[in-house]
Amino acid sequence: MTTTTTSADTASGQGPDELVPAPAPRMALAKAAPDFYKAMIALDTAAGNGLDPVVAELVKARASQVNGCAYCVDQHIADARRLGVSEQKVHGLTVWRETPFFTARERAALALAEAVTRLGEHGVPDDVYDEAARLFDEDELPRLIAMCITINAWNRIGITTRMSPARRPEGI
Repeated sequence: MTTTTTSADTASGQGPDELVPAPAPRMALAKAAPDFYKAMIALDTAAGNGLDPVVAELVKARASQVNGCAYCVDQHIADARRLGVSEQKVHGLTVWRETPFFTARERAALALAEAVTRLGEHGVPDDVYDEAARLFDEDELPRLIAMCITINAWNRIGITTRMSPARRPEGI
């Protein structure tokens, strides 16, 4: 078999089958603004209090996919797997509407997460909000909304500072 090396491969020092490193991080926000970072952790903890951990991780993973935050997608998919979410379900997350893998509550949470993440000119549609309000009680719904808001803030931190996931051993 013959392989062709391009000038880009040679210039970067990367062979065609070697992993390409992520862009260099811009800053470690936890070190640069520790008080803010601690407040974000507290906000995240408060948002999740009383919310089903699987729903929380699915919401975090989906919003992170929509926003394109590599670090957060990696983290929350791994966290969901540790909670017992199936591989098939996490693979179906990007196309959740077209799969039979999600409960009505998970679907309502994912729809709300996408609506909050993609806030348009008219905000969160009434039908999306109403379905979440129907399936989540008066204690859970505010936490679900808070989780949607919090993960969007984390995504903006991760993307702006170029946080990148670390490689982990296969199966983890």
